[in-house]
Amino acid sequence: MKLLVVEDDQGILAGLEYSLTEEGYEAALCGTKAEALEALMKERFDLCLLDLGLPDGSGYDICREAKKHSDIPVIFLTACDDEVNVVMGLDMGADDYITKPFRIRELLSRIRTVLRRYGNTSREKQLYRYGDLTLSSADAKVYKKGDEVFLTALEYRLLLVLMNHEGQVLTREQLLMGIWDIAGSYVNDNTLTVYIKRLREKLEDDPANPAIIKTVRGIGYKVG
Repeated sequence: MKLLVVEDDQGILAGLEYSLTEEGYEAALCGTKAEALEALMKERFDLCLLDLGLPDGSGYDICREAKKHSDIPVIFLTACDDEVNVVMGLDMGADDYITKPFRIRELLSRIRTVLRRYGNTSREKQLYRYGDLTLSSADAKVYKKGDEVFLTALEYRLLLVLMNHEGQVLTREQLLMGIWDIAGSYVNDNTLTVYIKRLREKLEDDPANPAIIKTVRGIGYKVG
């Protein structure tokens, strides 16, 4: 599921990219109205997350253009929640708005709610496939040649991050951020090596010569 994310604050944009990717979404990032309008012309998106205040215009302009082409769900990010701004956004077809600063869990909940209204499957029913490997985020299960492969929570999170970036080389630092322990404990570099080894033992036909999780020497790892 692909989201268009438009925000001119690079710190917020980086945080949104990380959080959305962790949830299984693919995020196309734009910092200006011009970049967003160009992206809308080139790609199809399942939802737009739009900052209202942009250096070259407004999120309202992007919303109008997006709605011309399809009934795409829109959520506004706004620094002001006065009634005029809220009503204006809703009148032009926006589905929801959230005031900055916001809690990421609240934003993710609102995204899921809006997607459900549109009948989209959202990330809970998304399937990732590579070769004879299938990852189902609906039930957090992994299958190889149709047979379930039992993974720990952190092994699953690591595989999800890698498959969600198929073909892209991820550094060890990026992967460490991606598998931050659910309980809040940091996963160190040595632990990452152990998890990669365990995943290969469970998923690869020949763990010594991996065909799924590949090492890119001096950089990190990739799937594909």
